[in-house]
Amino acid sequence: QVAWQVELAVKPGALDRFRALTREMVAFTQGEPGVLRYERFISPDGAVIHIYERYADSAAAVAHLRAFSREFSGRFLDLVQRTRFTVYGTPSTELRDILDGFGATYLEPLGGF
Repeated sequence: QVAWQVELAVKPGALDRFRALTREMVAFTQGEPGVLRYERFISPDGAVIHIYERYADSAAAVAHLRAFSREFSGRFLDLVQRTRFTVYGTPSTELRDILDGFGATYLEPLGGF
């Protein structure tokens, strides 16, 4: 499995449009195989969004990111700015190549279940 947490700063005046885009993205992603978690969290003032996503494997994550790029990336980046992108697990080389473009930081498994 591979997962990530992304922190976003909402651009001024963009929160309502980001909420609508989030609804669209959640509905779209529900149909994707291998997506285990797809959650969004918002600060009380609506200025900060945290995203948590978990995938069955790197192939599912790659498929999701290709769909995201095709369907949502432009509108997404008009509304928010990424401030942190942390990846958990051991992504494949193909997935890492994509995530590097987001400025990802990688954390490898240390222990747990």
